[in-house]
Amino acid sequence: EEHVILPDLKWKIVGPCLGYLRRLSFSLYHHNLFFSRSTDFEVHRNWLAVTNSLPLEKWYFEKTSEWTLDYPPMFAWFEFFLSQFARFFDPNMLVLRNLKYASFNTILFQRLSVIVTDLVYVFAVKGFCDCYSGKKTDKDSPSNGSSLILAILLLGNFGLILVDHIHFQYNGFLFGVMLLSIVRIYQGRHMEAALWFTTLLNLKHIYLYIAPAYFVYLLRHYCFNSKKDGGVAWKSFSLQRVIHLGFIVVMVFGVSFGPFIAAGQIGQVLSRLFPFKRGLCHAYWAPNVWALYNMADKTLAIIGAKMGKISKDELQGASMTGGLVQEYSHTVLPSIPPVVTLICTVVAILPGLVHQWMYLKGPRGFVKCLTLCALGAYLFGWHVHEKAIIIVIIPLSLLALDGEKYGRIFLLMSTVGHFSLLPLIFTKAETPIKICMLVAYQGFAFISLNKYYNRKSQGFSLPLLNKLESLYTLGLVPLLLYTECVHRLIGLQQRLPFLPLMMTSVYCAIGVVYTSGLLYKTVLMEGRLVKGQKDLKQQ
Repeated sequence: EEHVILPDLKWKIVGPCLGYLRRLSFSLYHHNLFFSRSTDFEVHRNWLAVTNSLPLEKWYFEKTSEWTLDYPPMFAWFEFFLSQFARFFDPNMLVLRNLKYASFNTILFQRLSVIVTDLVYVFAVKGFCDCYSGKKTDKDSPSNGSSLILAILLLGNFGLILVDHIHFQYNGFLFGVMLLSIVRIYQGRHMEAALWFTTLLNLKHIYLYIAPAYFVYLLRHYCFNSKKDGGVAWKSFSLQRVIHLGFIVVMVFGVSFGPFIAAGQIGQVLSRLFPFKRGLCHAYWAPNVWALYNMADKTLAIIGAKMGKISKDELQGASMTGGLVQEYSHTVLPSIPPVVTLICTVVAILPGLVHQWMYLKGPRGFVKCLTLCALGAYLFGWHVHEKAIIIVIIPLSLLALDGEKYGRIFLLMSTVGHFSLLPLIFTKAETPIKICMLVAYQGFAFISLNKYYNRKSQGFSLPLLNKLESLYTLGLVPLLLYTECVHRLIGLQQRLPFLPLMMTSVYCAIGVVYTSGLLYKTVLMEGRLVKGQKDLKQQ
C-alpha cells in the first residue's frame, strides 16, 4: 500500500528553509521581549572571556566564575572563534571579572551565534533528506515527498528550539555535525563519517554514548566484507582500513588535545570533563530508570518513617530534591555508585551492538543501533541531564518513516521526552509559548505520520497508539495543569516546592522506560526475522 503524503519534490528544499526562518523569527521575538535568561547565557559568556583573555595553558585552570570550562578542547576553540566576533558587539563581555554581564548587545550576539551556527544543522538535514528519499531502486524506500515530513520533524524539533533558542545552548550545531556523519554513512563515505564523528566527540564528550555504534558499524562494514548470505567474511579483514580509521581518530584528537598534552595538563582537562563528584541525578531528575529508583526509595522511606523504622532526621537528610547536585545517599535502597551506572549502561547497549554486527545491515541498521546506544546511556547513565533526551529523539526522528512501529515509538518518545523539558522554562510569560510550541510540533507529528501510514482512527485512540498509550499520553494534560497552576493555587509552593518537578520526572520516566522497551523489542525482533530468513535459505 502506497504512503499518502505530499509528493512535491520542491518541499525538500522549502521545508528546511521554512523551519530555519521560523527559528530566526522566534529567536529575535524571544530576545525582544526580554524574557528571563538561563544560566547557560553566563556559562557561555564566561567561556568566551576565558578563551579570549587567557593563554591556552590557563583555560582549564581558570575558576573566577563558578561556570568553569568543562567541554572538550575543540569546543573551547569554537568559543575562541566566536569571541573574535563578540568583541565587535560588546568587548566588555570578554572581560573575565564581568560576572553575570548581560548587556543588550551581549545577548544579541549570543542569540545570533546560535542562529548562524544552526546553518550546519540545516545543511545536514537537507543532506539526510536527499539521501533518504533518493534511493528509488529500494522497494522499502518511501517516495520523495517524505522529505517534507522528515525536514519538519528535524528542523522544527521542539526540544532543539526550546533548549537552544529559549534556554540557550549550541545543540543544533552539534547535531548538525552528528547528522553530517550519518549522511556520510548513508553515502558510503566511511572515512568522512569517522572524521565528522571524531570531531563531534571533541566538541562535546556526551556523544561518547553513541561511539560504540560507530565503532561496530565501521569495523563491520568498512574493515570487513560480507558473504552472500550476509555473514562476515572473516578473511576479508583489512588492516590497512583499520589504520586509515585510526589515523583520522588520532589526528583529530591530536589537534584537539595535543597542546594540553604537551603542556602536561591532560589530567586537569579530564578532571573537568568527567566530574564524578556530582551526584547520581541532576537537580531535576531526568526521566529515566534512576528517577523511578529515587521515587521508590522515597516512597519506602516515607512508609518506614510512618512505621517508626526511620527517623525524621534520616528522612530529611537524604533528600535529593533540594536543587543541588552533590552526592546523596538513598535512605532505604542501596546507593548507586558510578561503576554500577557504567555496568548498567554497557549491558543496555550490548543488544543493539550485537544485532548491528549480526543482523542489522546498512545505514538504517546503524541508526537503530545508534538510537539504542543513546537510549541505554540516557536510561542508566550517571548524572544525566534532562536535555540529553534530545540525543535519543533526533536519531529516532530519522526512523519515524521506517515503518508504523517506528512511527509509533517516535510519537510516544518525542511527546513524553519533549514534555519533560518544559520545566527548563519556568517563567509565567513563557508558559503559553512553550505549550503552544509543544502542541504544534506534536500535533504535526501525529497528523502527518497518521496520514503517511494511511491509518484510520480507532475509537478514542490517538493516531498509531493503542488505547492504553493514548490514555497515558492524554494524562500529560492534567499533569501540566497541576504543575503550572494548581500546585501554586492550593498553596503548596512553599511547603513542597519540588513536587511538580518530581511528578513530571516520575510520570515521564514511566513513558520513557515503556517506550524504550518497545524500541528494544522492535529492533531485536527484526534480528530474529533476519535470522529466520537466513535459516530458510540454507534449508
